[in-house]
Amino acid sequence: MSAELLGWSIFISQIFLGLAMVLAAVRVLWGPRAQDRVLALDTVYVIAATLLLTFGIRTGGTLYFEAALVIALLGFVGTAALAKFLMRGEVIE
Repeated sequence: MSAELLGWSIFISQIFLGLAMVLAAVRVLWGPRAQDRVLALDTVYVIAATLLLTFGIRTGGTLYFEAALVIALLGFVGTAALAKFLMRGEVIE
C-alpha cells in the first residue's frame, strides 16, 4: 500500500508542478516589468528541475537527476546574467 500511495502522491505533485509552471510561464509572458519576468523565469527553471526530479523518482532512472542538475546550473547562470544586465545594461565588462 505504501508504494501505491507514493506513486499517487508523486503523480499528484507532478500535476501541481505542471500547473505552477504554466502559471509562471504566463507571468514570464505578461509580466509588468522586466524584474518580474526574470523572477518568473527563475521560478520556471526551479519548477522544471523539480519536475525532472519527480520523474526520476517515479521511473528510477538516473538520467533525470543529471538533467535536473544541468538545468539548475544553467538557470542560475542565466538568472545572474539577466540580473547583471538589468542593473548595468551590459553583461560582459
